Amino acid sequence: MTHRTTITLDDEIFAFLNQVAGHNRSAYINELLRQERNNSLKQALLKANLEEAKDTDYQEELQSWESTLSDGLTND
Repeated sequence: MTHRTTITLDDEIFAFLNQVAGHNRSAYINELLRQERNNSLKQALLKANLEEAKDTDYQEELQSWESTLSDGLTND
């Protein structure tokens, strides 16, 4: 599914967009936004991992469950 939107660009930015995007500005903008979304998700994951690493209660709980990691599993 695709959606149409209207945006306002400064003259300088519009000229740059035309220069780098060629005939398919939509594809270029979609790719830029896709990359930005991926960067945002990576930053959110990094932040969550850092918060998790600082949470001593959570780390202690993980250690408690670590001993059960291989319970019921056979070595193949």
